[in-house]
Amino acid sequence: MAVAVGFGSELSGHATRLYAVIALTGLAMGIRNATVRKLAVPDLTTTVLSLTITGLAADSTLAAGSNPGWERRVVSVGTMFAGAVVGVWLLTYSIAAALAFCGVVSGVCAVAAHVGTRQ
Repeated sequence: MAVAVGFGSELSGHATRLYAVIALTGLAMGIRNATVRKLAVPDLTTTVLSLTITGLAADSTLAAGSNPGWERRVVSVGTMFAGAVVGVWLLTYSIAAALAFCGVVSGVCAVAAHVGTRQ
């Protein structure tokens, strides 16, 4: 967020800052994926949303499946869609606002996970 503050959509004209934001976002995504993988929650894929949607279709009663974990999959898809909507809305203000929001949400999730594992 600090790298993008004050640039808004003009960030693409500043290659060093743009690549710094890309690199830091990639790092954050990698950490997120490693964390989700370590938690090993079944039927929750964050990297490949299409696999979750495919699982819904392939395991449905229309495909002679038993719909295992369909609730978690639907919530996952809905939550990712809602996150995309919020992200687009925040980006109308600035990229820094979107990154700051992500940082706050990540912090809250980290604290919740820490508290949840301490009990």
